[in-house]
Amino acid sequence: MTSSAPETTEQTQSKPTIATLRRLVPFLAPYRNRLVLAFVFLCIAAASTLFVPAAFRELIDHGFVQKAGSTGRIDLYFLGLFGVACVLALSTAARFYMVSWLGERVVADIRTAVYTRMLEQSPEFFESTRTGEVLSRLTTDTTLIQTVVGTSMSMGLRNVFLFIGGLGMLAATSLKLFVITIGLLAFVVIPIVTMGRRVRKLSRASQDRVADSSALAGEILNAMPTVQAFTQEAIEAARFSESVESSFFTALRRTKTRAWLTSIVITLVFGAVVFVLWLGANDVIAGTMTPGTLAAFVLYAVIAAGALGALSETWGDAQRAAGATERLIELLDARSFVSSPAHPKPLPQTSTAVKGAAIHLEHLQFHYPSRPDTAALSDYSLSIAPGETIALVGPSGAGKSTVFQLLLRFYDAQAGRILFNGVSITDLALTDLRSQIGIVPQDTVIFSADALENIRYGKPDATEAEVIAAAQAAQAHGFIERLPQGYKTYLGERGVRLSGGQRQRIAIARAILKNPPVLLLDEATSALDAESEYAVQQALEAAMQHRTTLVIAHRLATVQKADRIVVMDNGQIVETGTHAQLINQNGLYARLASMQFGMAPIAEEN
Repeated sequence: MTSSAPETTEQTQSKPTIATLRRLVPFLAPYRNRLVLAFVFLCIAAASTLFVPAAFRELIDHGFVQKAGSTGRIDLYFLGLFGVACVLALSTAARFYMVSWLGERVVADIRTAVYTRMLEQSPEFFESTRTGEVLSRLTTDTTLIQTVVGTSMSMGLRNVFLFIGGLGMLAATSLKLFVITIGLLAFVVIPIVTMGRRVRKLSRASQDRVADSSALAGEILNAMPTVQAFTQEAIEAARFSESVESSFFTALRRTKTRAWLTSIVITLVFGAVVFVLWLGANDVIAGTMTPGTLAAFVLYAVIAAGALGALSETWGDAQRAAGATERLIELLDARSFVSSPAHPKPLPQTSTAVKGAAIHLEHLQFHYPSRPDTAALSDYSLSIAPGETIALVGPSGAGKSTVFQLLLRFYDAQAGRILFNGVSITDLALTDLRSQIGIVPQDTVIFSADALENIRYGKPDATEAEVIAAAQAAQAHGFIERLPQGYKTYLGERGVRLSGGQRQRIAIARAILKNPPVLLLDEATSALDAESEYAVQQALEAAMQHRTTLVIAHRLATVQKADRIVVMDNGQIVETGTHAQLINQNGLYARLASMQFGMAPIAEEN
């Protein structure tokens, strides 16, 4: 995934802008009826605009030369003009509503599609992609696309119609002046093409800098206690200021380029129009052209010139939207290396007598994508019987948490396989596999919701009584009841209103509520005091009955009752046995045990 993203970006950038914006077509296709209506109203509005100069020509050449007292014809012309204005107003309003609705709807669909795709990614994706950058693309970049779909696209088409229609009416009004005008306007295309390419590159760079700032801010705001504890506020403020300034100057270069482009186009267009009008005025004086014809030609020239000038602005918006589309398409095109098979096998049924599942890890070889030269697991094999409790112990970096990651299929091993009740987990749907596994992670995740919903995350359809029962089993009911609103108390972002031990008991309650056949406990009692640890340990022991359980613990006192203790080091199993057997072997486990029970501190985290 890491290596493919830059290639995707480069390939996308090599395409012309229109090709990039075509990637929005699938999001517009479901609303083709509204697109057609918007197009119809747009055509009516453009045609009404082009009809105005012709009406003025008739008004000047015929309406103002009526005899005294004969006002019928001039009244008719003015009524006609008012009717055209009404049609123009109604069609413009209808077009605006339609395209605005499309812009809002398409952006909502894109945000949903991108967010859904991000939920499908394995942790490997987020090793190289910052969440702050993803959030920036979901907000800033989709807003740019909304501008194009909801405004610029419609205005661009309208101005294209006006420009082409204006040129056609110019030719019909005076072929001589039209030919001269076309020759002069040809020079306008050159700056639009050359400077437009530079605008696109600067737009992409500007959006990248904004994403960098968002990612930096998100990272630091999520680590405020650490920042403040180390008194790094001034340094972090300076870092963010530097990032914002970089974004500002990149945007300034883009703005200058667009300003120059607009200025050059307007100057060239209206310079050409003035020159052509000078020629037309001489024809009127010479009697080869009527005043009404010249007036109509002037209005058509203004319409065509104004449309071309507006197109330069729209082109700039399209360039920015192209850059935004590129970045969003990169996320939409991201494919997780871990996915459900096209035809998954049915989930193996667990025994009615023993609720746990049989798990077999066979000759696993695994390297994390970010560390391809270091084996996290090497020829790793382990068989776990249904209902058995296995404790994984060992120094930091031994690969204990990696076993959990592979069991949950957050990653796939490069070699070997994992069997769940005799079926390879790669043959199972991810949702089926993970529905059978409950986990209590070391880094507890608490969502921005109340206590009830945080526990219910383990089983969304659980009743309130079931939630309370799970909380009681996890020794969490007491402190939850003492919260201001009890189970309805909002816990704050990442559970900032709770202590570390309270957060961990919420996570344990969540796993108990899920009631899976397999439990993964990653230092499930590490944040608890001695009294709470004892109470939770009793609850966990009850929850582990008739379930396959894997426990990671650095405090060896918590794993002595395991059926087997698997000692790991450097991604391999070095010892296996009960606590007494491993002590007698006088190996790595015995050394770790002597250090802990002898009160010698051992600082390890996995």
